[in-house]
Amino acid sequence: MKALTISDPETMVLALQDEIRRSHEARYDHRLHAVLLVAQGVTCPEAAAMLGDSIRTIQYWVNRFEIEGFSGLADADRPGRPPKLVEQQLNIINNALRESPVELGFSTNIWDGKTLSSYIEKQFGIVLGVRQCQRLFRQLGFRLRKPRPIIAKADQDKQAEYKKVGMQLAQLHTPGCFPPTKTFRGAGVQDNACSIKR
Repeated sequence: MKALTISDPETMVLALQDEIRRSHEARYDHRLHAVLLVAQGVTCPEAAAMLGDSIRTIQYWVNRFEIEGFSGLADADRPGRPPKLVEQQLNIINNALRESPVELGFSTNIWDGKTLSSYIEKQFGIVLGVRQCQRLFRQLGFRLRKPRPIIAKADQDKQAEYKKVGMQLAQLHTPGCFPPTKTFRGAGVQDNACSIKR
């Protein structure tokens, strides 16, 4: 009988190892296979060579299995700070972001990180920083939208012409030929405002 082979084995070994590491169940099964090989008399260096792991890793898994049994091979809980907001609170925030901040008692008419931070503290008594609130916008499916100011006495034709020229320059992709950008801050203009994705 002809021996079976795998085409491009070097690439496939790496792909299979990535697939094993991606799933919790697959990682557990992989550790079980390592311990099974050692239980069948294969040495740790041989098992490591067969499975593509380090010798020390195989030894660690075998020691964990000897001390804790099967539960020693399962993935432990990942460390990290628990979330400050629970799912119900996130739903309330998501609904609030679909309304105007003015309707909820704020003086601004656009949601930004600072306004959301104030809302969360007022509503739930939880203090979140502006950056955390900006990440929360993205997490809830909102995107950044910066309002463009309209200057009262500006010539609309000149503004339209400037925009056309700026777009043409940007399309050239020539270094140093991009239209100038400027951050406007003033009455009624806020940076880092967010709106619903459309």
